[in-house]
Amino acid sequence: MDPQIIATLIAGLLLLVAVIGTVYPVLPGSFLAIGTLLAWAWFIGSPAAWVFAGIGMAVAITGATASTVLTGRKLKKQSIPKGSILVAVVCAVAGMFVVPVIGLFLGFGLGLFGSELLRRRDVPEATRSSVAVLKSTGLGILTEFGCAAFASSLWMIGVIVHFSTR
Repeated sequence: MDPQIIATLIAGLLLLVAVIGTVYPVLPGSFLAIGTLLAWAWFIGSPAAWVFAGIGMAVAITGATASTVLTGRKLKKQSIPKGSILVAVVCAVAGMFVVPVIGLFLGFGLGLFGSELLRRRDVPEATRSSVAVLKSTGLGILTEFGCAAFASSLWMIGVIVHFSTR
C-alpha cells in the first residue's frame, strides 16, 4: 500500500480523535489537530497539502484561542477565583470515574457550584455565577469544536486535491 495513503488514513483517525477531544477534554483536541495537520503536510509534501493543512492549522489555532479567551473573560467578569476552578476540575476528574461518560461534565458543574456556594454563602449568587461560567465554557467548547471540525473538512479538501492531481 502507498505510504501516502497510510499516512492520510492515520491523519484522518487522529483528526477524528481531535474533534472528539474538543468536546470530551480527556482526549487531546485542537493541539492534536494542529500537530496532525502539520505532520501530514510535511509527510505528503505537496503544495495542496501545505495550503490546506496551513489554513486548517490557522483555523484550529483560532478555535483553541477563542475558547480560552471566551471562557477566561467570563471567569474574570464573574470574579471566579482559580481555587474554584481547581475544585471544579478535581471534581470533574473524580466524576469521570464515578459516572462514566457524563461524570466529567457533571463533576465540573457540581464542583464549581459547591465551591462558589462555599465562597459566596448565597445560593442564588452561587447559582448565577456557576451558570454563567458553564454557559461560557459551553460556548468555548462549541467554538473549538466547530473550528476543529472545519479544519478537518479543509484537510479532507486537501486530500481530494492532492490525490486527484498527483
